[in-house]
Amino acid sequence: MSSLLREEMDRVLFRPERQKLVEFIEIEELQQGRHFLCVSISKDKEVQISVVLCRRVKQSRTKKLQHYGLEDSYERTEIWALEDLLILDGRDPDIDDPCFLMYFDSVRSVRAVSCAAKYTLARCLLSLSRKHHHTALKLENFDWTYIQPTAMYSDRGDCIVLAQICFYAFNLVCLSLCPVPL
Repeated sequence: MSSLLREEMDRVLFRPERQKLVEFIEIEELQQGRHFLCVSISKDKEVQISVVLCRRVKQSRTKKLQHYGLEDSYERTEIWALEDLLILDGRDPDIDDPCFLMYFDSVRSVRAVSCAAKYTLARCLLSLSRKHHHTALKLENFDWTYIQPTAMYSDRGDCIVLAQICFYAFNLVCLSLCPVPL
């Protein structure tokens, strides 16, 4: 589902602006609709952070299908440059808190839908800051074991982890089917 959403947001919102959507997380806002915090990069290697509002709107009647449907409408409500981000503050690394603060000229409070989403965004911004600005983004109040994973688990894709889990499950099934002598 998220890959389809990523594809659609990239196609509708970012490609027309000659940008590529790098990462996005869902966030909670007071305004009605789904909200996403998106990280995009332009052809000039300028990294932008933006809040995107997704609304369901009625689609006009199509001649071919002869019915009314719903489609998503995307709108950028806030945009910042990564170079303007002074500090990314995780607030409290000792508790599972999906809230964090982004320090620009003013402070923007954000509530992600999960702590995993918050750390995904922090890893993405840190990586892009190092790659394109040649400086590490200042992170405060994050658990560094989740930001900088150990060498054993770094850069492992989801497919490799899933394959490893399936291999272990297969071994357990084989072992459970072996007869046990009495």
